[in-house]
Amino acid sequence: MEANFEEQNKLPELKLDAKQAQGFLSFFKTLPTDSRAVRFFDRKDYYTAHGENSVFIAKTYYHTTTALRQLGSGSNALSSVSISKNMFETIARDLLLERNDHTVELYEGSGSNWRLVKTGSPGNIGSFEDVLFANNEMQDTPVVVSLFPNFQESRCVVGMAYVDLTRRILGLAEFLDDSRFTNLESSLVAIGAKECIFPAESGKSNECKSLCESLERCGVMTTERKRNEFKGRDLDSDLKRLVKGNIEPVRDLISGFELATPALGALLSFSELLSDEGNYGNFTIRRYDVGGFMRLDSAAMRALNVMESKTDANKNFSLFGLMNRTCTAGMGKRLLHMWLKQPLVDLNEIKMRLDIVQCFVEEAGLRQDLRQHLKRISDVERLVRSLERRRGGLQHIIKLYQSTIRLPFIKTSLQQYTGEFSSLISKRYMKKLEALTDEDHLGKFIELVEYSVDLDQLENGEYMISSSYDTTLSSLKDQKELLEQQIHELHKKTATELDLQVDKALKLDKTAQFGHVFRITKKEEPKIRKKLTTQFIVLETRKDGVKFTNTKLKKLGDQYQSVVDDYKSCQKELVDRVVQTVASFSEVFEELAGLLSEMDVLLSFADLAASCPTPYCRPEVTSSDVGDIVLEGSRHPCVEAQDWVNFIPNDCKLMRGKSWFQIITGPNMGGKSTFIRQVGVIVLMAQVGSFVPCDKASISIRDCIFARVGAGDCQLRGVSTFMQEMLETASIIKGATDKSLIIIDELGRGTSTYDGFGLAWAICEHLVQVKKAPSLFATHFHELTALAQANPEDAGNTVGVANFHVSAHIDTESRKLTMLYKVEPGACDQSFGIHVAEFANFPESVVALAREKAAELEDFSPSSMVVNNEVSGKRKSREDDPEEVSRGAARARKFLKEFAEMPLDKMELKDSLERVREMKQELEKDAVDCQWLKQFL
Repeated sequence: MEANFEEQNKLPELKLDAKQAQGFLSFFKTLPTDSRAVRFFDRKDYYTAHGENSVFIAKTYYHTTTALRQLGSGSNALSSVSISKNMFETIARDLLLERNDHTVELYEGSGSNWRLVKTGSPGNIGSFEDVLFANNEMQDTPVVVSLFPNFQESRCVVGMAYVDLTRRILGLAEFLDDSRFTNLESSLVAIGAKECIFPAESGKSNECKSLCESLERCGVMTTERKRNEFKGRDLDSDLKRLVKGNIEPVRDLISGFELATPALGALLSFSELLSDEGNYGNFTIRRYDVGGFMRLDSAAMRALNVMESKTDANKNFSLFGLMNRTCTAGMGKRLLHMWLKQPLVDLNEIKMRLDIVQCFVEEAGLRQDLRQHLKRISDVERLVRSLERRRGGLQHIIKLYQSTIRLPFIKTSLQQYTGEFSSLISKRYMKKLEALTDEDHLGKFIELVEYSVDLDQLENGEYMISSSYDTTLSSLKDQKELLEQQIHELHKKTATELDLQVDKALKLDKTAQFGHVFRITKKEEPKIRKKLTTQFIVLETRKDGVKFTNTKLKKLGDQYQSVVDDYKSCQKELVDRVVQTVASFSEVFEELAGLLSEMDVLLSFADLAASCPTPYCRPEVTSSDVGDIVLEGSRHPCVEAQDWVNFIPNDCKLMRGKSWFQIITGPNMGGKSTFIRQVGVIVLMAQVGSFVPCDKASISIRDCIFARVGAGDCQLRGVSTFMQEMLETASIIKGATDKSLIIIDELGRGTSTYDGFGLAWAICEHLVQVKKAPSLFATHFHELTALAQANPEDAGNTVGVANFHVSAHIDTESRKLTMLYKVEPGACDQSFGIHVAEFANFPESVVALAREKAAELEDFSPSSMVVNNEVSGKRKSREDDPEEVSRGAARARKFLKEFAEMPLDKMELKDSLERVREMKQELEKDAVDCQWLKQFL
């Protein structure tokens, strides 16, 4: 995206005369105002942008306003910028693939006559695919979503429809959601939504603010549409044209929805699918199951670094970058993208993927052979789509042909495998490949291409229909060759008459202006001047010589040009006919694309597992109702892949009734965050079907991963760091189930120590006693480790709270801190904040004062923490008076519940703070006769 200084100096020159400029200015004034549209004007050799668009492009992409030029003069002057073709491609890629705040329009024409030829948005890039992916693979499939919400008291029923234009899929869903739209957010992440439309009126209501915030968190471009576009009328006839196959199952499907059908009606209108006949009969429609995959919201995707980011130092910084070892041109990458956003929850499906990966891991020869063959497979999905939309030509067909003729080699490699999983490989791949490549399917396609296309011309880079394919074409080719022969014979005869050597002195040229002509050098011209003036027609005299002709050559040249035009016209008609015929194989190719891309991704998993310095292992996966999450020798896959890291593995044993909820303490930079994230990443990898970076792993399937790791200010929305932290935690409290996995890192830091600790304690108790989900809670509140004593195993607790810490060593003489990066049982025996400050080279006087103040305030030490297995210090009364502890904990939970149920998305900040102050005052009154509760206030 960066444009260097040299490129800025090579800006195309804006060449418009006064008349052209005036005509363009008058046209530009007629364009409607659209703050999101970036308009480009194609001027053949370069592009231009004008007005506010030109300033935006100059500042954003050229990083200087010196690139701006003025079109016109005086008050009518218009800021303009010229853009090279390469720069246009770069800008279009950024606007449509990276950002989510602009649409793109491309105009063609001249003077005052311009017409809009292409429009694109982040969710609908179809018309710009030739620009976006001319030199790059298509890694993701953009999806447009339409929402039709029905707001109720404290919840919302969401009707959702989406269209995937690359895979030709329409989807429908209807579900109940909470005030934080946790189900919607995970659905948008799973389907890869880039753009969303919803009724304009709902966008102005207070209830919809939370919806818009959810869309913003997912990086989705929002577009309001008129409410009257959200209607289900005429949907039946529209789908009859678009969807392949029998319409009756489609009618049965849409009859089961109330809110999703208006959303689908608006979506069909917005995406203009019916305006392109290439879409007719090529779409499939399905119900989207919200619970069909592991749910991942945008916070979890960021916390676990699932997808690539512009800030990544290298490709291994993200899970996608690490796992992407696919070979096919784009198809495998897109499927991997989708799988990482849609981890499986079906045990049998997960085991099937793991079986295939194990096969490829164990059989290195098979893996390498298949990967070599897949490297020669083109992007079948995109090629077929281009042919269906009549935008493809022979070049697309040849790429499909070259991919298809690799299939026998893939089949041969698979046939040679006779190992443990041979029956699965046969069922999953061999039998399907045999069915796809038989004489009635791709065998017929190969026969068609070999009969219709002149494959011999491919070496010359020419894509032509074979003359033997059509009698008319064959006849025209014969005529063309005969005329070429007659012209060459006339050339030889003329050379003899003029007493000049053929090709050396007398040359035969073909020009766009004159057609076939004779040419001699100026040096030779005086020798035949007399004959030139009497027997020939001189056409042009230039430095390169004299061009001339005669009636015979002109007649033959005209006949030749006429035949060539007829030949090209016939070629075009036949190409269109062949393209139409090949498009009828689209279903076969789509099935083939799905099979090859799945094989590609699973081979990628196997290659990663086998090629890492420390091998991965196959996880043992159990259903969500049974089993524990036990990871022995676990490592963070992305961190260990960095060149500068010697990763220290750790065990994690989340065991029901013993350590299902783990509190992890330890110094900053000690590895707490890395440890809890790596557990989430490993669970995700296992449910995608991949081997995992462990010595041994046993994983109970999770329906969702919630992650609250770090928080940044959202000041543009008036949300502080602490409020953002509370909102994200509220999503966990509302959305988590006992089948989820919860990862929380340092909750409660954004407020006072006592408030933060009180909230952290109450949230932990709520997760332990109500949600009962396996959780990893990293904290600097060492007092929280007493939660293990408050929830002992022998009290019938089905969750089990356990303390762990990341170890560090302090040299007694130098007081230097050394991180050991090992996670060990038990609570951390001290805080290391001042030691970390010493690491940062704080002045000695500041460090000394910090130690002095800490000594005055600190009452949390190994000696005061546990005496004879009893909690002492502040928490001694908790053991001495269980009834008081129980009463205080109940009141703390009540406070938390009241806070969680506050409609923060509907309240003004001032009202929110006032209500929290009232709640705190009520809590202080209740704490007067409860010492346990009073300690937190």
